[in-house]
Amino acid sequence: MRPSSSNSLPGNHRTDWQAIRSLLPYLLEFKWRAAFALGFLVLAKVANVGVPLALKEIIDALDAKQAVLMVPVMLIVGYGVLRLFSTLFGELRDAVFAKVTQRAIRRVALQVFEHLHNLSLRFHLDRQTGGVSRDIERGTRGIGFLLNFMLFNILPTLLEIGLVAIILLNKYSIWFALITFVTLIIYIAFTLFVTEWRMVVRRSMNDLDSKANSRAIDSLLNYETVKYFGNEGYESRRYDENMQRWEVAAVRNTTSLALLNAGQSFIIAIGMTGLMLLAASEVVDGKMTLGDLVLINVFMIQLYMPLHFLGFVYREIRHALADMEKMFGLLHEHQEVADKPDAETLNPANAEVKFEHVSFGYGSDRQILFDVDFTIPAGHTVAVVGSSGAGKSTLSRLLFRFYDVRQGRITINGRDIRQVTQSSLRAAIGIVPQDTVLFNDTIYYNIAYGRPEASHEEVIAAAQAAHIHDFIESLPLGYDSMVGERGLKLSGGEKQRVAIARAILKQPAILVFDEATSALDSKSEKAIQAELRSISQNRTTLVIAHRLSTVAEADVILVMDKGRIAERGTHRELLLQEGIYAQMWNLQKQEEEKQKPY
Repeated sequence: MRPSSSNSLPGNHRTDWQAIRSLLPYLLEFKWRAAFALGFLVLAKVANVGVPLALKEIIDALDAKQAVLMVPVMLIVGYGVLRLFSTLFGELRDAVFAKVTQRAIRRVALQVFEHLHNLSLRFHLDRQTGGVSRDIERGTRGIGFLLNFMLFNILPTLLEIGLVAIILLNKYSIWFALITFVTLIIYIAFTLFVTEWRMVVRRSMNDLDSKANSRAIDSLLNYETVKYFGNEGYESRRYDENMQRWEVAAVRNTTSLALLNAGQSFIIAIGMTGLMLLAASEVVDGKMTLGDLVLINVFMIQLYMPLHFLGFVYREIRHALADMEKMFGLLHEHQEVADKPDAETLNPANAEVKFEHVSFGYGSDRQILFDVDFTIPAGHTVAVVGSSGAGKSTLSRLLFRFYDVRQGRITINGRDIRQVTQSSLRAAIGIVPQDTVLFNDTIYYNIAYGRPEASHEEVIAAAQAAHIHDFIESLPLGYDSMVGERGLKLSGGEKQRVAIARAILKQPAILVFDEATSALDSKSEKAIQAELRSISQNRTTLVIAHRLSTVAEADVILVMDKGRIAERGTHRELLLQEGIYAQMWNLQKQEEEKQKPY
């Protein structure tokens, strides 16, 4: 059974604080950059707090009661310098810290990408590509936001609040500090309460957004099927149903945000009014100068503006954490097939493959193979035939270790494939699958994918061996021709020849042909069959086929029926047995006779 999906609430896998702590290693990687950035942050805030103090001195110096006869040039210059420094140090902070943020995003995105490739085939058969891609996109964006705003908005705002509090307590009545702190406490409590309530709406938006994106990508990937059945309207309605639910959640998100902003503004307005009334009465009583009134007003504006932004930052951090939940959930997906700590590298030379009493099922209620036992001697070819659903293709999936067997074992040169590294196992095996899916890149790229370090001449030789070189040369762009999404610009036969060329280029010790010529016409099939026989010489080869004429020359033919090996032997021996194989052979011969032109 698969573990809980990534839709789980954060408490099931990782709390918000664990998510934050997981980013600390990326800060420590550039600790000097982080230290310099924090230094610039402190300097910027000190300069910012100094601006109102300089402004007070300027106003008091210009007050007629002070009888100053000249413009306070030095004070004004100092005011300008402080203004400059409050911005300049902030920009230097961002410039120094940029590499830390971008490296963290890159590292986490790579970690998720690699983990997804290490997950089992079972996970990838269940996943929805659009939803997963959107989860990763939002999650990495959330990391950047979290690093920047936690360090450079929450921390400096708290620092500025502390500096202002010290100045108010030292210079003025305690009532100024008291009103300020009561307003802050009410503001923060209101923000936390409403933001937590809004998180439910945000999570709902994320889920619906991922579902709508998955629906759109799935529909576009199956463009031809949609067109075949004229279901454009049906697909649009299904997509719009998801978007309609997203719209409701998005409206709730916006209206609740408006409520939060209005509440915050109301609290700040009450606090500012109280402070200004108190300051005005102090000026009237002669206890404070006009410059003091301006100082307190500017302090409050400087304090409440970042505080108002702090509310936004907290909301966005909570949103970022929600966005990161699913991405971190992907990292916690169980790796069903994993290398053992002491796994060794497989030596595939003269590979002998054995399936020893293998039983397997994709689920407890779906048994596929029952006590399958056979050997492919080094350099020999064993073919597996049978009706659809007999378990033939499951053999290749188990050999590649996309799944682990439940009973029995599979060995190569006597080594259980669960005891060797997956990379060395798969490097030793080349496959030509029945359904060839290509990358949306050039034909050259798709052939070279079999061995990316291969030379240009080797790629061309592989294409010639697969009898596709002449076709490629006839294209306007030759080997630089794009194959389209999933190779849809090529015919089934052309795609399969690319897959054959790719397998040839890999030069594996073990070959698997899974219905390798099923998409070819009879003439092409005969040409390719001769080439397949040539490349499989001196290689251990497993051929999975439905068309029996393609396996007649195999050293041993296994006939599978309902997950069991029902018959085994050479082509001639199986015909003499007059069993399942003989019946299949006769039926296919009759079909071929019917298809011959008169």
